[in-house]
Amino acid sequence: MHPFLVSLVTVGLGEIGDKTQLLALLLAVRYRRPYIILAGILAATVSNHLLAALAGAWLRSLLTPGVLRWGVGLSLLAVAAWTLKPDQVEEDEEEPQPRYGLFWLTLVSFFVAEIGDKTQIATALLAARYGQLLLVVAGTTVGMMLVNAPSVLIGHRLGDRVPMLWVRRAAAAVFAIQGLLVLLGYGPGLGAAPGPG
Repeated sequence: MHPFLVSLVTVGLGEIGDKTQLLALLLAVRYRRPYIILAGILAATVSNHLLAALAGAWLRSLLTPGVLRWGVGLSLLAVAAWTLKPDQVEEDEEEPQPRYGLFWLTLVSFFVAEIGDKTQIATALLAARYGQLLLVVAGTTVGMMLVNAPSVLIGHRLGDRVPMLWVRRAAAAVFAIQGLLVLLGYGPGLGAAPGPG
């Protein structure tokens, strides 16, 4: 259960103010069909984070515990620094009309937006750290949905009242603490990683 909770908190905090949260807000304001948008976000998140977790598990199987510990720890510190930089969505761009339906527009938009994003990278790192693929994917997915669902359901009404600078700082602190704990050898997960061979 520990990997699930850590994944939920880490990705949930990392998602606040992320470009995909802004995308959720834009889609909700434009199309006003929250349940279809939420279904698309859920499908995109599960598929994207499952691929990321598989990549993390594959790396875990290739690397020795020492190399994995340093790689994951330093990467989490890099993600912490990245989290401090605010994401922006191009406001000049017109939202494409949902040619194949709003569900598919949302799914494809979110899947593409998550490629190489800090939450996708965090998912891969957490899977590499814990080796518990399903718990990590479940945690990161729930974390994403907990942040994106309010964006979709209440939209722009509360958007201006959230101090995003402090939210980004809290998320960066969570990533940094995890990175330092990994580098110092604390916490479950990395000691049991098999080496190559």
